[in-house]
Amino acid sequence: MSILAIDTATQVSSVAVADEGRLLAELTMQGKLTHSETLLPHIEQVLKMAAAAKEDLTGIAISNGPGSFTGLRIGLAAAKAMSYVLNIPLVGVSTLQALAYQLPVPGVRLMCLLDAQKGNAYVESYRWENSSLQVVEPVKVAKISEIVADCAHIGGQVILLGDAVQKKIVGKMELPANVSTAMPHIVMPRAACVAMLGQAKLLAGETDNVMDLEPVYIRRSEAEVLWEKRHPEAAKVTKPTEEM
Repeated sequence: MSILAIDTATQVSSVAVADEGRLLAELTMQGKLTHSETLLPHIEQVLKMAAAAKEDLTGIAISNGPGSFTGLRIGLAAAKAMSYVLNIPLVGVSTLQALAYQLPVPGVRLMCLLDAQKGNAYVESYRWENSSLQVVEPVKVAKISEIVADCAHIGGQVILLGDAVQKKIVGKMELPANVSTAMPHIVMPRAACVAMLGQAKLLAGETDNVMDLEPVYIRRSEAEVLWEKRHPEAAKVTKPTEEM
């Protein structure tokens, strides 16, 4: 099973090709170019690196959030288009789960944080149990300072991962004694992890409908919030009156 995996949920552009649990090729970069400029060339390049043609692919895995609204839409649009044209299954993978997957360390709490703007983060915590990654606390949006402070009350070692760690915590915030940040080479998302999780889903018969799969946003976009503030009457939803 040759699978193409895409992760554009953050400023990192990551594309990988895997086959039967083996990583054949991966291209991951964090630069100034946008995903709309880099994604398709990266897909073409990683397929060439893996010596695979598009027609060789048997599935596509896409990191579908939470994360950057624009990045998620660009990645999902490309994944859907390829899935439809090539007539191969598509599967969505949690961006936060893929982050935790790259650090298989038992006995620690993995706190995955993605930037949600205005000092907030999408956060979900995991732990490894019997070689299986388990959710401890489901995803929510919270203040980064509160997340870090709450980690002090978790029994045992806590490791922070994600772009919010890189942007808002490293070198900017004092951490409790039991908390550390992941090393720079694993603090950000990787398509290789999306590929492995996607392969497991496809082998288990789990697929998503190419027409229905949507990004997992968790919160509304800033543009939506501002529009509602400027157009309060239009934003109101009037409930129909029940007739007696």
